[in-house]
Amino acid sequence: MDKDAEQKKPGLFRRMFGRGVASEGIAPQAEDVAPPAAPSEVGTAALEAAPVTEVAAETLASDAAAPVDVPSAAVPPTDTAPPASTEPVEVTVAEPGVPAAKPKVSWWQRLRGGLSRSSSAISRGIVDIVTKRKLDASALEDLEDVLIRADLGVDMAQRISAAVGKGRFDKSIAPDEVRAILAQEVEAALVPVARPLLIDVAQKPFVILVVGVNGSGKTTTIGKLAGQLHGEGRKVVLAAGDTFRAAAIEQLHVWGERTGSQVVAGAQGSDAASLAFEAIKTAAEVGADVMIMDTAGRLQNRKELMDELEKIIRVMKKALPGAPHAVLLVLDATVGQNALSQVDIFGKVAGVTGLVMTKLDGTARGGILVALAAKYALPVHYIGVGETMDDLEPFTARDFARAIAGLETD
Repeated sequence: MDKDAEQKKPGLFRRMFGRGVASEGIAPQAEDVAPPAAPSEVGTAALEAAPVTEVAAETLASDAAAPVDVPSAAVPPTDTAPPASTEPVEVTVAEPGVPAAKPKVSWWQRLRGGLSRSSSAISRGIVDIVTKRKLDASALEDLEDVLIRADLGVDMAQRISAAVGKGRFDKSIAPDEVRAILAQEVEAALVPVARPLLIDVAQKPFVILVVGVNGSGKTTTIGKLAGQLHGEGRKVVLAAGDTFRAAAIEQLHVWGERTGSQVVAGAQGSDAASLAFEAIKTAAEVGADVMIMDTAGRLQNRKELMDELEKIIRVMKKALPGAPHAVLLVLDATVGQNALSQVDIFGKVAGVTGLVMTKLDGTARGGILVALAAKYALPVHYIGVGETMDDLEPFTARDFARAIAGLETD
């Protein structure tokens, strides 16, 4: 090969970038050519392998942003990938079909969440009334309206309104201050009625009759109560007295299995009074501590159904003098003011001794419990804010008052 031809051979830099200054050296033969590599890898390898003149450096600087056309004759790329880690990696795989465990929620959190609709409605009304406005007669009347709409009752609404206005008339007041006064007044009204259900151990079996209208949650309440009593070490017998509904009988059997309670039941449509007699005798024979009887839901204005309830109570007294020892009226909080009528009539017919308020998580009218306490002063034993066993809890005046006012516990 002559010298002219040798001098005309393109240098390495030109072979790579198609321009610039030729560098010394001979291009690799075809059999030594590496497969094409990524431009960034090729550029790095070439710059490391060959010296770059000042002209080449200027060319690189001027064309840094331009796309690079890499010819097939290129230096093999340098492998810069980091070595794979040899340390073991712990991977947690959820078991198929098993839901992730939910964090345990305290009773206070469930109560406040259950009463959130009631507390939100009251809080919004309070904010609208006192924000950028001084307390005057009109503002206090508006506050009464908010409380009455939450079913706290007229008397209680006037009492709270008077407490808010005392010493603050024609002055500004913060919403939190109004809520604090609301909580104080509600707590004061509820403290006298917040009483636990006491089981008289001298009465064995201690007979509890559960009454209420359709859909109030009687059967579910019985199951939850049986679970709590069983957890205290008491032997419980359940009586499926709602003989009108086959589903109610089956539901009580399910609760009996869950709570370890014996269930006494008859055929659908059988006489509920006769079943009450049989259940009391069975509870006595097996040495049960408590017998709880379910009853069919009945509207308080249906005289024939209320007469049947009276018959059940008469038969209970014949089977065991003094029975029933407790008559619990289960109230659905969503019915609002109708609960007042239920307490009135069931109290006269069945001699209600205590209340259980359910479904507080499904209404913005949770204040009805305050109105009931102020009017009838009946003990409130339990409240419910859900469907699980833990969602029925003994009633606590302070917790309820702070929850309905939208305050934190302390």
